[in-house]
Amino acid sequence: MRINIVTIFPGFFEGPLGLSIPGRAAAAGLVQYRVVDLRHHTHDKHRTVDDVPYGGGPGMVMKPEPFFEAVDDLGPAGPIVLLSARGRPFRHEDAVRFSVAPELTLLCGHYKDVDQRVADHLATDEISLGDFVMSGGEIGALAVADAVVRLLPGALGDHDSAASDSFYDGRSLSPSSYTRPPEYRGFVVPEVLRSGDHARIEAWRVEEAEKLTRMHRPELLDAGDGE
Repeated sequence: MRINIVTIFPGFFEGPLGLSIPGRAAAAGLVQYRVVDLRHHTHDKHRTVDDVPYGGGPGMVMKPEPFFEAVDDLGPAGPIVLLSARGRPFRHEDAVRFSVAPELTLLCGHYKDVDQRVADHLATDEISLGDFVMSGGEIGALAVADAVVRLLPGALGDHDSAASDSFYDGRSLSPSSYTRPPEYRGFVVPEVLRSGDHARIEAWRVEEAEKLTRMHRPELLDAGDGE
C-alpha cells in the first residue's frame, strides 16, 4: 500500500519511518511512504499555511487551500484521515480497515486548529489518539501509520504475533508476558508458564487476559457481553 502524510514538518518523519517494522516493511516493498510538505501548496512568498480565525479569538487556524490542493495533487485512492483532537478515538478496527485499502492519506494539523472545511469536505475520517491535545498531528500520524503497517501481510514475521496482541479481537487486552530469567530480584515467573503443559498455559492466558481487561478496560468486556 501507499501511505501519504501531509505536514508542515516533513523532517519529523525521516527517522521513524525508516526504523523497526515500518522501515522493514518499506524495504520489503510492502508499503511506500510519501511525505508531502504542505507549504509546497501555498502561493505567496511567505508560504503561508495559517491565518487568523473568523470571529476573533486566540491562535491561528490552518487554511483549507493547501490541504485541498495537496490532496488534489496526490489523487489518493483510499481513506483521507485528519488527525484532530475533535476526532473519534482511533481503534484497532480502524487500523484493520485502513490496512486493506490501497492507499491511506494522513493530514497533520498544527497551530490552534484546522479550517473546518477540511474535516467536512476533504477528510473521510477525523481521528484522535485520545482525550488530550498535542502540538500537531505528526505524532498521531506516526501512531496510525505504525498500527496500520504492522497489519500488512508479511510485515511481521509471524501472524500469531499480531493475533495475540491487545485489541485484536476487539474485546480484550493481551495476557501478561514473561521471559528469562525465571527469577529476578525475588520476582518469579508464574509456575504454569514454566510447566510445559500447553493446555494449562492456554487456560492461564485466557484467564489472565480477562483479569487484566476487567482491571484496566472493563468496557471492552461489557461491550462483548452486550452483543
